[in-house]
Amino acid sequence: MKVTDHFLTKEEFKIVETDISGLYKTTPVPNDLSKYYESTEYISHHQDSGSLKERLYKLLQNFNLKYKKNIIHSHAPTAKRVLDYGCGAGEFIKYIENDYETFGLEPNSVARTNALAKLKSTSIISDLKSMKDDGLDVITLWHVFEHIENQNEVLKEFHKKLQSKGILIIAVPNLKSYDAQKYKEYWAAYDVPRHAYHFSKKGMENVLKKNNFEIEKIKPLLLDSFYISMLSEKYRKSSLFWLKGFIFGLISNIKASKSGEFSSLIYIIRKK
Repeated sequence: MKVTDHFLTKEEFKIVETDISGLYKTTPVPNDLSKYYESTEYISHHQDSGSLKERLYKLLQNFNLKYKKNIIHSHAPTAKRVLDYGCGAGEFIKYIENDYETFGLEPNSVARTNALAKLKSTSIISDLKSMKDDGLDVITLWHVFEHIENQNEVLKEFHKKLQSKGILIIAVPNLKSYDAQKYKEYWAAYDVPRHAYHFSKKGMENVLKKNNFEIEKIKPLLLDSFYISMLSEKYRKSSLFWLKGFIFGLISNIKASKSGEFSSLIYIIRKK
């Protein structure tokens, strides 16, 4: 499938299946990916603007933050040390830092600066290898794993750093969702070339199994279908894109309530 970088450069890329069933890859991946993140519109990196759009985003974000925190509490009730890998501007780690000993890792310098300005007790690290082996109870990646090219290498490090009963939490878009099938090359969650990989449930299962992890539970990110559908309609230059996106985002969630194929999925994962 050919997909355009609708968000920024309008360049065209291909999405091809890898030798791992259910796992797809963006090709070619540019040598300098950093320039593809250089926009104030890149929502995970920009600062608060005070606009109506930003206030609404923050309201919905708080709902998601509470939901994510509850996942940790439910699946790792005795957890003490949490690493948010790819912590962006630090919103999630800020939300939980009073309840855990928290660590963040963020390669983007702008996002990292924003995170440092709002965090109080969180340690921001620059290299996962600097962490003690078997020293973490939880590692989270909220819409980060799809950006990582060297996934096997990173998963091996996660396996070392998690203690025996620790959990890995990975949230990624689901290319088998209704909205992905509807919007095809306009599906905003392809987000090429920033998203290096694209997953079905089977693809994620196969990648994890290869690296000695197993999926314990899968949960939805319900709000993602609305945001992704609205953005996809915008990319299609639809009139009333926000209304159409809301309608098709709702349809996607209704269909997924039976199939389990939500727009974005959270994988709760254990070490083997």
